[in-house]
Amino acid sequence: MENIFNFFNKVDEYMYYPVLIIILALGGLYFTFRSRFVQLRLFGEACRLIVEKPAGGQKVSSFQALMVSTASRVGTGNIVGVATAICLGGPGACFWMWLMCIIGAASAFVESTLAQIYKKKGEDGGCYGGPAYYIEQALKKPWLSIVFCVFLIATYAFGFQLLCSYNLQSTFAAYSFYDAKKTPYIIGAVLAVAVGYCLLGGGKRIISLTEKVVPFMGISYVIISLVIIFAHITNVPHMFALIFKDAFDFRAILGGLSGSCLVYGIKRGLYSNEAGVGSAPNASASADVTHPVKQGLVQTVSVYIDTMLLCTATAFMCLSSGVEYNEKVSGAPYVQNAISTVFGKAGPIFITVAMVLFAFTTLLGNLYYVDNALAYMNKKRPPSKRFMNVFYIFCVIIIFVGAVIPMDFAWTMADITMGGMTLINIPCCVVLSGTVFKALRDFEKQKKQGINPHFKADDIGLDSEKLSFWK
Repeated sequence: MENIFNFFNKVDEYMYYPVLIIILALGGLYFTFRSRFVQLRLFGEACRLIVEKPAGGQKVSSFQALMVSTASRVGTGNIVGVATAICLGGPGACFWMWLMCIIGAASAFVESTLAQIYKKKGEDGGCYGGPAYYIEQALKKPWLSIVFCVFLIATYAFGFQLLCSYNLQSTFAAYSFYDAKKTPYIIGAVLAVAVGYCLLGGGKRIISLTEKVVPFMGISYVIISLVIIFAHITNVPHMFALIFKDAFDFRAILGGLSGSCLVYGIKRGLYSNEAGVGSAPNASASADVTHPVKQGLVQTVSVYIDTMLLCTATAFMCLSSGVEYNEKVSGAPYVQNAISTVFGKAGPIFITVAMVLFAFTTLLGNLYYVDNALAYMNKKRPPSKRFMNVFYIFCVIIIFVGAVIPMDFAWTMADITMGGMTLINIPCCVVLSGTVFKALRDFEKQKKQGINPHFKADDIGLDSEKLSFWK
């Protein structure tokens, strides 16, 4: 087993440095400059579009699609992922997460706009799509779409579920009743049964649940974080100095790049906000909007919510508290120690509750994406109920296993499977981005004319007869 772990660790290290660092940076910067910083320039418009209602009463709104993608983005990584990056990479990881967020928001805009342009019409009148569909239709490479779906399923039904389950059970280690030989098994079993029960409701129940829970848990977490930060307000200047000094300590970074704040910041930033990974477009395609660019802009907000708001809340709460950070407290213990400085024994309880809510919505949101990938691989038809029941049993088992495996292995597998998706999606988005930039110019042209933008594929040179929408 040790040899297996070492093998996957080496794959993980090489995949992120140098391969993914280069691809993510170049891809994100290309999208940023070609779109003229759309993720910043049209931020106000993106916020306004969140509340725009769909044309049909029964259709999925931009807000609902945003909540599904945010449910998957917002999760245990916002707490445990950030804490792990600081403890193992250093405070400078925060800066690199911020930078990845701003650059990554442009990638999120491009992939979600593409998903809208090439979305398909469902039998119920709704719509669906994602990277598999725009890769097949625009690039004419169905085999690559299949490979992408395999990585997506491996990520969201295996890698992320293992990690999410582990992260949740790790928060219980702060309590006296925690027994390393028994408690993980109990927590894993309870979580697996709860998720299995909710899966019976299908995708619409997932949308309904996440729409209600995600805003509540996110706002509550930020409020508590602000209380901690203001309680240690005198430490804030030192905190910022620590972050920027560590972020630009290139001698230390280059001395051990694979374990540096730069790499940990990029890894945990990507794991947390998933910009460019190719997951959010699956939810974006389901939204009923009058112009593809609208949903692309909405998805940039999801990236900001995840990293600039929730990840930053965790980082500031921990670093301003002044508690020690090192490998021994890596993950949930570091956050629990920080919150205990103000709330005492009640602090770890709040983190546990937040982790339960984050983990639960993440596990459900992840499987929403998997359903779309399975449908694509089944000739674009939903698999049989018998197959899905068997598959869900497998997913439930994975959730249970995740609670009892070592931390390093959980993080490594999630990093590798997610990295595989990104290595396919970003290059494809670069190739197809010209269509997105034409759509963006069309959107801005109509906005300047004072009209609500409506998209027609023929207006930007696309053959509308080959698309399911935008005639």
